[in-house]
Amino acid sequence: MSIELNTKFGQIDISNEVIATIAGGAAIDCYGIVGMASKKQLKDGIAEILRRENFTKGVIVRQENDQVHIDMYIIVSYGTKISEIAHNVQSKVKYTLDKTAGLELDSVNIYVQGVRVTNP
Repeated sequence: MSIELNTKFGQIDISNEVIATIAGGAAIDCYGIVGMASKKQLKDGIAEILRRENFTKGVIVRQENDQVHIDMYIIVSYGTKISEIAHNVQSKVKYTLDKTAGLELDSVNIYVQGVRVTNP
């Protein structure tokens, strides 16, 4: 599936994988994010961190009518305020997709799949 944008020069089709990769890269740059998690992989309370080439498993892009929605599954670091991290990710993903792809998002939903505790 892909997102269709109509411009004065013609039609642009952007695949969902490209949008997911851009959104995942923007999310990883935010403070407090350890990594992306797969939405289907949570087993025994353990979420595996996805590498950059697998961001599409942790980011779901949906288009309903003319509205674009993104669901992101993330892992945060211990000791950080989860609501602030989620808000920062939402803002950065919306800004990045608007500037790089010209895509305006209607919602960015954040699902925290785990908290990573690091040893000192």
